[in-house]
Amino acid sequence: MHLAYPAVLAALLFAVGVYGVLVRRNAILVLMSVELMLNAVNLNLVAFDVWLRDALHAGQALTLFTIAIAAAEIGIGLAIVLMVHRDRGTSDVDRLRDTAEHPHADPDATPHDEKAEAAA
Repeated sequence: MHLAYPAVLAALLFAVGVYGVLVRRNAILVLMSVELMLNAVNLNLVAFDVWLRDALHAGQALTLFTIAIAAAEIGIGLAIVLMVHRDRGTSDVDRLRDTAEHPHADPDATPHDEKAEAAA
């Protein structure tokens, strides 16, 4: 098997993923771009495992761990994006600079006033 074909495909996938992370503003599309980059790494791991004819198949085993980590990352990432969308009303990454700042909070109010207001 020629190593150039999967390596070029992986490089293209990784480049598309980097472009998506740098250009996209929607948090879900950024997470999808990160998944593309992880899939490019997985493709390289399997291709080099086949090319090197590793008896232990370490590349394929590492790919399974990477897939498990990616599944956990996308689950936690989507949960965070959904909570931020509920709180802020947008998933635009450029508008989410500080997660501790609330857009409807009065800047002159003390924390005690906000707690009393929330309880009322």
